Amino acid sequence: MTSTDAAPTAFHTIVPGYLLARLAQSTAYPKAARAARQTLIQGRPPYRARLELSIDAEGNLVAELSEAPDRTISDAEHTEALPGAVVRREDEPPTSDEAVNEAYDGLGATFEMFLAAFERNSINGAGSPLNATVHYGVDYDNAFWDGTRMVFGDGDGEVFRGFTGSISIIGHELGHGVVQSASGLEYQGQSGALNESIADVFGALTEQFSKGQSADAASWLIGDGIFTDAVQGEALRSMIAPGTAYDDDELGKDPQPAHMRDYVETTEDNGGVHINSGIPNRAFALTAIALGGNAWERAGEVWYRALTGLSATASFATFAAATISAAAQQYGEESEVTAAVRDAWATVGVTEDGRARSDR
Repeated sequence: MTSTDAAPTAFHTIVPGYLLARLAQSTAYPKAARAARQTLIQGRPPYRARLELSIDAEGNLVAELSEAPDRTISDAEHTEALPGAVVRREDEPPTSDEAVNEAYDGLGATFEMFLAAFERNSINGAGSPLNATVHYGVDYDNAFWDGTRMVFGDGDGEVFRGFTGSISIIGHELGHGVVQSASGLEYQGQSGALNESIADVFGALTEQFSKGQSADAASWLIGDGIFTDAVQGEALRSMIAPGTAYDDDELGKDPQPAHMRDYVETTEDNGGVHINSGIPNRAFALTAIALGGNAWERAGEVWYRALTGLSATASFATFAAATISAAAQQYGEESEVTAAVRDAWATVGVTEDGRARSDR
């Protein structure tokens, strides 16, 4: 794979390797099996402002500057060369390519969520550009953040649809950029599962924010609609009910655990980063639903505050303690927010009575 961007240090893909490996052996979906094998072979893979004009009570023209995204969408034209040819820049009109427009809109939706919910100006908090490449590879069954940009495959058409169609996936992958900037969580074991989980949180929040959706009305699915109708499944992951996103004769059953008693010890998947992320995912969804209202407000604020002070090797218990501390500092030790966070981590077995379990 060639690239004119800076050499990436890690690739954070949306489709887990174990799911692609299962698909690669499929006899029912020959095209998708070939695409999955090829996807696995191909590898793991300036400040802007907007001017807002208004009229005050006295009839005077008021001009205000606020942060704005700086998006550039490129087209790899079904090659593996990055970044590809630029096809749409910020403030340019939609093109005739649906994937280009979906990527552009998804980057914008993610930018708006981070700005409104956390006052974070883009990925690095300082207005960094948002870059994406569409039409990567041939039948490429994934989307990933390579450290500098989002990259989207078009899917194989038998099992996976195009990856630009899911806002939760776009929010998830850009979320990896925020995690990279805010804490640098190592992509291995529990810290890697936290990396995946927090990216899922940001993906879910982006979708809910864009829809104006409350926590109790949300689906809590990551990659909703990414499967074709041939697959028995709703999405790649369910945050509220890990292990239930799909159950298909060819793809197998969603392997995510929802509780620490079912934590998967494995050397695959970077120590189970996609699998075990279901545990902290459920803790967040439970917190948000218990508090009600918009998940990006109280629950999201607590998770974001905890992330920004997190060490790169944090465990589930470390992060649980950080969220409980963030809730107590912001809302009070006896607040309903702190109680909801404590209860959620206890429900998924990471803590007992607000304390880290001693068996892991």
